[in-house]
Parts: sequence; C-alpha cells; structure tokens
Amino acid sequence: MREPADQASAMIILGPNARSLMMVRLLLRVTAIGEGAMGLAFLLVPNLPALILFGQRLDSALPENIGRFVGAALVALGVACWRAAEDVESRATSGLILAVLIYDVIAAILLAYAYLGPGLAGMGLWVGLISHLVLAIWCVASLRYGRLATTGK
Repeated sequence: MREPADQASAMIILGPNARSLMMVRLLLRVTAIGEGAMGLAFLLVPNLPALILFGQRLDSALPENIGRFVGAALVALGVACWRAAEDVESRATSGLILAVLIYDVIAAILLAYAYLGPGLAGMGLWVGLISHLVLAIWCVASLRYGRLATTGK
C-alpha cells in the first residue's frame, strides 16, 4: 500500500483520472467509517443513536431489536464499502455506489419526514440529513466518473 505522500505525488503525475479514483476511494472510506460507526452504535446500544437522531429512546424490546438489525445492516454496508475502496474501477464497486446512493437518498427522506411528520428531532438529525444529502451528491459524481472512464467520453 502506498504512503499518503506517494498517493499525492501519483495524483499530480497521473492527472484528473487519478484524482477521480482517489475521490471515489475516499467516498467509500468515508461511507465505511460513518455507516460502520453508526451501525456499531445501533448494534451495541440502540437507544444512543435513536436519542441522538430522533430525540427519543426506543421504548421496548421490539424497537431495540429492530435497531440492532439496522445496526447489523449498517456494519455490513461499512465493511462492503471499505473492501470496495481497494478496487474502485470494478463494476461491482459501481453497483455498490449505486446502492449507497439509493440508501443515502432514502435515509435523507426518512430523516426529513421524521422531523416534518411526527416532529422527531434530536441534536444529530440535521447533521445526519445533510450528511446523507452530501454523500448522495458525491455518489452521483462518482458514478458519473465511472461511466466516463469506461466509455472514454
């Protein structure tokens, strides 16, 4: 694996394609860390992320267990993104980025609905909503890069 200084040098020498690859890799790493951390929180202490996002605790065993299932899915997503960051030019990685895009858009919609509908709002709701929107835009840019790289247009 290259050292960060080597990667920066490679970006300058190789030009825009290398920079695009680095940005896709960074997207996958950021997603892996963010979703993996949130997943671990939901898996281990589901009331904590619920309180941070929605301002309320999960009030019985059923929502706590559903929160743990959400946590397991987010940890799996984080692991998939981390592994895909090593092969950013593969079609499978493109598919994963599309799946993350769909997830980010739906997550942003659900967070907005939680606020606008039932009025749930924890201190992290807006951070989560804006983060998912930014990541969705980043996914679109990454997918566009992948299409351009494979077609050469």
